[in-house]
Amino acid sequence: MLTLEALRPKKRLFLGLLLASEIFVAVALYGAWKISYLGLENISEYLPAIVGALLILAGTVSFGAVCNMVLALKGLPTLKLFHRWSFALIKYLFPVAVRIGKIFGIRRRQLEGSFVAVSNLIFIKSGIKVPAERLLVLSPHCLQLSSCPHKITRDPHNCKRCGRCNVGDLMKLSDELGFTFFVATGGTLARQMVKKIRPQAVLAIACERDLMSGIQDVYPLPAVGVLNIRPNGPCNNTRVDIDEVRRVLNRIIERE
Repeated sequence: MLTLEALRPKKRLFLGLLLASEIFVAVALYGAWKISYLGLENISEYLPAIVGALLILAGTVSFGAVCNMVLALKGLPTLKLFHRWSFALIKYLFPVAVRIGKIFGIRRRQLEGSFVAVSNLIFIKSGIKVPAERLLVLSPHCLQLSSCPHKITRDPHNCKRCGRCNVGDLMKLSDELGFTFFVATGGTLARQMVKKIRPQAVLAIACERDLMSGIQDVYPLPAVGVLNIRPNGPCNNTRVDIDEVRRVLNRIIERE
């Protein structure tokens, strides 16, 4: 289960591999620039310097984005300017981080979970507060008991709240706090719902992989994630810690 106060080593794992990926890419780009130097100079004597300056600028921004995440990890003030670059950096460097992680026996799921922990931390450090009616809570359909005959995707109000799964618990929270609750069959439907409702923030419940892709897909819309619990394996009668969901909601819902 992921919490907003997730264990520090998890966050350090992701940041460490992200930094290693950045160094690897920087060295590779420098090598490419060095090899192409003469060719660039043949085109224009200024071109090598221009290309080099652009690479240095990109490297500086990406390093600043990593430093921003480290500041969040240490509990220090962060620069909102770098938040957007942080997600862009992750999008392009994560595949490299996965390959480096394999060398050290680190699974992709561990990295994805670590990313969610870091992303949640940045979300909280941003001090984001939204009215309950402008908050969208998304849940995967596997949270519903597989034997349940009632179709709740697109309309969770069809839930009979029998207590056999957590969908009814989330519906009760929705009634109590006033946020919009939606059960999606996949990322496409979830993105459609985000476009339709246009919330100010999203709380998503899902596995590591879906949370990572979803948080990046909806950016710059702020999103926070809570991992589901999978006692029966992935995508089958999953659960969620309702107390954890409530704690997250209490941190981001704006009180009058």
